[in-house]
Amino acid sequence: MHKTLLLACALTLGGCSTFAPKASLDGEVVYLQRLALPPSATLNVKLQDVSLADAPAIALAEYDGPITGQVPIPFHLQYNRNDVKAGHRYAVSARIEAQGHLLFVTTERHDVQLNSQDPQPLRIRVDLAQ
Repeated sequence: MHKTLLLACALTLGGCSTFAPKASLDGEVVYLQRLALPPSATLNVKLQDVSLADAPAIALAEYDGPITGQVPIPFHLQYNRNDVKAGHRYAVSARIEAQGHLLFVTTERHDVQLNSQDPQPLRIRVDLAQ
């Protein structure tokens, strides 16, 4: 009896996570320099809660993968709508690396509203790393 009850509770709670409301942001990363990326280049894009100035940003979604082709470089971020809190600020940042070396990074904050009003695709500009 107890095993059956525990199994029923586990199945009920496990099923709840599959119904979390998902939302997404699509975008592209661009840079102005006329440079070709090496074949080993990777793109990392993060959607973060940047509300607290004196605390680390909290990641809501992240894309991390190889780059095939040149700019603009597409990305897709999927996040849980329940993680979005009223009154908080959110931003998207990006970086391009190759063989452990930073090549390009966002130098300006790219704010997003996460209220279905953000233009898509987002255009995130990265600058040459110094």
